Amino acid sequence: MSLPLNPPFRADHVGSFLRPAYLIEARDHHAKGEITADELRRVEDRAIAEIVKFQEDVGLKSITDGEFRRTYFHVDFLRRLGGVSSGEPVAVQRSDGKTELAPPVISVVDKVRHVADIQRADFEYLQGRLSPGSVGKVAIPSPTMLHFRGGRAGISARHYPELDPDFYDDVARAYGDELKSLAAAGCRYVQLDDTNLAYLCDARMRAAATGRGDDPDELPHRYARFINKVAAHKPEGMVLAIHLCRGNFKSTFAASGGYEPVAEALLAEMNVDAYFLEYDDDRSGDFRPLRFLPKGKIAVLGLVSTKFGELESKDDLKRRIDEAARHVPLEQLALSPQCGFASTVHGNDIAVAAQRDKLRLVLETAREVWGDG
Repeated sequence: MSLPLNPPFRADHVGSFLRPAYLIEARDHHAKGEITADELRRVEDRAIAEIVKFQEDVGLKSITDGEFRRTYFHVDFLRRLGGVSSGEPVAVQRSDGKTELAPPVISVVDKVRHVADIQRADFEYLQGRLSPGSVGKVAIPSPTMLHFRGGRAGISARHYPELDPDFYDDVARAYGDELKSLAAAGCRYVQLDDTNLAYLCDARMRAAATGRGDDPDELPHRYARFINKVAAHKPEGMVLAIHLCRGNFKSTFAASGGYEPVAEALLAEMNVDAYFLEYDDDRSGDFRPLRFLPKGKIAVLGLVSTKFGELESKDDLKRRIDEAARHVPLEQLALSPQCGFASTVHGNDIAVAAQRDKLRLVLETAREVWGDG
């Protein structure tokens, strides 16, 4: 069985990487007004050139900019949409002594619209650093992020007295404009990062959704329709993937629970090409929900943790892939780390060298399972 020449690849990854110390320092200097935005961007350019080389040297075909121009995986993008207002996430101390990221207040205060290209210039720089055969991937937050955290109360009733269809259509059109601008720059691989569908697998968060006036059984189907509205704008030749995340701030997590509550809506109803699913520990449940995956789509199994440096056993990874293949054909599966190594600028509790070891493990295991191509 050969490795595919188009994304998602049998050995893939979610996209974020640990920031080098000099980049973090430059971002701090910029926040204090000690360097200009242009000076910061030149430092980012240097760091991105290095992380591109790192990924290619490891052997990856899917290449990102490491999200090195962002502080948070979602806020930096969403606040650049017209009609969206956002505060900053807040780090809070948990009862177990670890730090957890409290989500920012993201509010829709006007009609949502695409007022300017958001990722195009960043992608063009990435594209210019790629070697032949590498495919640049851009990760952007899922549009569901504009609804789930605040629910109806977080969306202007004056501008959207009814959410359906106007709010969903406006957001989809804004996302569609961004996808088209990326496609015009040569991008053919985009990943939507979605925490909310994964959160709807967690009993606590399902209860919170009920408390906001939403039905946690209905929401997954509504979100599938919402993302389908975005997918309807997808330019021809672009691969659109979705990554479900259960929380990844500084090696912590926010949600638990198997995918069964959202599986049918996610896999059978959503018109995306691939699914990056976290399966790095027992919190993610078993592989039975994969039975809903239609022919022609790929489930990328996030079996390798990015939270901790301990290296997984290759034999264990192969065993788990075999378990997944009982529910969906092997040719519809791929392998990746469970999330990025740094969903925020703070990064996970893992060494830079461990990033390389984890990615090489993914590549070696994929080659042994699916062949060399």
